[in-house]
Amino acid sequence: MNNQHDQSYKLLFSEPRTVRDLLTGFVREAWVKQLDLDSLEKVSSTFVTDDLRDREDDVIWRVRFGDEWLYVYLLIEFQSTVDAFMALRIMTYVGLLYQDLVKQKKLTQSGKLPPVLPIVLYNGGKRWNAARNVSELVQPVPGGLEQYRPDLPYLLLDEGAIVASEQWPKETRNVVSAIFRLEYHRSHQDAIELIGLLVQWLQAPEQTRLRRHFALWIKRVLLPSWVPDDEEAEWQALNDLNEVHNMLAERAKQWPEHWKQEGRQEGEEKARLETARNLIRDTSLTDEAIASATGLDVEQVTELRTELRH
Repeated sequence: MNNQHDQSYKLLFSEPRTVRDLLTGFVREAWVKQLDLDSLEKVSSTFVTDDLRDREDDVIWRVRFGDEWLYVYLLIEFQSTVDAFMALRIMTYVGLLYQDLVKQKKLTQSGKLPPVLPIVLYNGGKRWNAARNVSELVQPVPGGLEQYRPDLPYLLLDEGAIVASEQWPKETRNVVSAIFRLEYHRSHQDAIELIGLLVQWLQAPEQTRLRRHFALWIKRVLLPSWVPDDEEAEWQALNDLNEVHNMLAERAKQWPEHWKQEGRQEGEEKARLETARNLIRDTSLTDEAIASATGLDVEQVTELRTELRH
């Protein structure tokens, strides 16, 4: 994922409505009902140390849990591959957060550390199969030494698995569910209808900023692959989610031919690349000769040759 995607996605989870829907829709545990969701506060970046502040894609919130605070550490993972040692990273980040809480004297009334809910939000294509507790990463040993292994699980939200499952919210007014479904939309029309639902759900004045964040995210994530190049500047000028939806509903009627042409061009490009690979494997032709025969750039052929050597 590019940095623009990362930042616009982070903005979505920097709004209380999104975090509220994340907790109520995807943390299926009884204690969630005891949270005072009206007390949600985003932890300021000035609150944490440089070590945590460098975690630019992570978002930290706190919410009242009875008379105490519960901290929600949301790690947004924009990687195409699964991190086998994610549980270790989580243990490190939670430890850093606790160090900050101690320094700031943000302890419970009894002088203990407040509870922290670590959540990993993953949107890669491959299903997540890494350890979900750091204890699983430590080699078990006999003789009682295993009791000293660290034990810290995290809550995994694998977007692709969630969208494919029947157990998670779909038609409910849950903006996080809508985000996941937009990322894995089955058709352009499905996505446009989802955006229309978001417009309905976020009409209240206090949701103005979240509507803008959605408009920004849609422009950066969905539209680049939808919109013809000669219309891109017009779309980037839009900042209102309702305007984005209305224009999408209208323009999408004109775009199928553009999408077909894009698909044809993509298919032709794949065919040229495959032909070049075959020529590299089966002949002694130079990169220049293969480029001339396939219509590719010489640099593309050189990169393919390098890839095939590994």
